[in-house]
Amino acid sequence: MADVFVPNGEYIAVKALEDGVMISGLTRGKDTKFHHTERLDKGEVMIAQFTEHTSAIKIRGRAEILTKHGIIQAGISSL
Repeated sequence: MADVFVPNGEYIAVKALEDGVMISGLTRGKDTKFHHTERLDKGEVMIAQFTEHTSAIKIRGRAEILTKHGIIQAGISSL
């Protein structure tokens, strides 16, 4: 049997700071593809988990992303 990657199932929380924040899940494997997209409006929160199918999450728009590594601000200029 071939080696199988077993993800640890880490979670992130995404809080939209404006209307229209887009969250896209990307597949793992030989070819990376978008497999799911959600749209959040200001104040909405989504909890996402990395799984055997999801290897990356793309976030477009102003949002706070909470991870075990800390809080990340997306779409906010530091200038």
